[in-house]
Amino acid sequence: MRALLFNGQQLQLGTAHPLPQPTAQEALLRIRLAGICATDLAILRGYKGFTGVLGHEFVAEVVACADPSWLQARVVGEINCGCGSCSFCARGNGNHCLSRRVVGIQGRDGMFAQYACLPVANLHRLPDSLSDQQAVFTEPLAAALRITEQITLAAGEPVAIVGDGRLGILVAHVLAHQGCADLYMVGHHPEHFSLWPASLKGHWHPEQLPEDFSFATIIECSGAASGWRWALAKVQPQGRIVLKSTFPGGVPVEPADWVVRELQIIGSRCGPFAPALSLLETATLPVEKMISAIYPLSDALTAFAHAQRKGALKILLAPEEE
Repeated sequence: MRALLFNGQQLQLGTAHPLPQPTAQEALLRIRLAGICATDLAILRGYKGFTGVLGHEFVAEVVACADPSWLQARVVGEINCGCGSCSFCARGNGNHCLSRRVVGIQGRDGMFAQYACLPVANLHRLPDSLSDQQAVFTEPLAAALRITEQITLAAGEPVAIVGDGRLGILVAHVLAHQGCADLYMVGHHPEHFSLWPASLKGHWHPEQLPEDFSFATIIECSGAASGWRWALAKVQPQGRIVLKSTFPGGVPVEPADWVVRELQIIGSRCGPFAPALSLLETATLPVEKMISAIYPLSDALTAFAHAQRKGALKILLAPEEE
């Protein structure tokens, strides 16, 4: 089968990759659509040292499974595969299993292929009301929703989102939907204006924010060390930074400053799929408008080059049938 692999130095489009064989607990999936995200691009720069088939945002159809009720189901899937027996997994927290494998990121092949396997326990059926182009945003939208599980915003509390790209836009809509009425975005792309929630209070270039303006809560989604530095400079004493970016390299760390200012630094990763699917169904989210281009898997190298252009939003891959 055709698959896009990373060998640690470069991307390679293979045309004779072995068809994956599902275990008794897994389903064989035919990939219908898959999205390139910032983590995929970070892997190309060394993040996690991953080698293998990339890709973790996807929509697929189940074509083989020990449980026949799943056959032909259109699905999305959670990306963390825990061991099932450690203390984290026993508490239902397999996302933090110490021996977990993560689809297309750590120890397990991903979804930039014609076929892939995933545990049935990770799958979520898609409602007929959602198109593939909407549903492929389930994983990043769930990651945005994770923020609302970790923090509670006070009424009228100003919040800044650093990074006005793919994830930042989704985070803005999630917080607006949760009732955050004092929301600001900081970034380099005012041309994305039509994708922001109508309730957004303002948008600033990082260098244009007034010197005396600061925030009690900052959500860092930029994926760049400069975004982290900006957040540290603009968070108030006793404030908090929710860190969504997975930086492929080092970032400035001055823990003494965190102690003196009594800051909270909150890491935030994967989130809940069921609420994400519900939000995609019931809320008016501009996810389809966020798609910059769809490429066949056979043109994946061009797709990755496009995804790295300044201002590009979501680039999708559509594996062809043979």
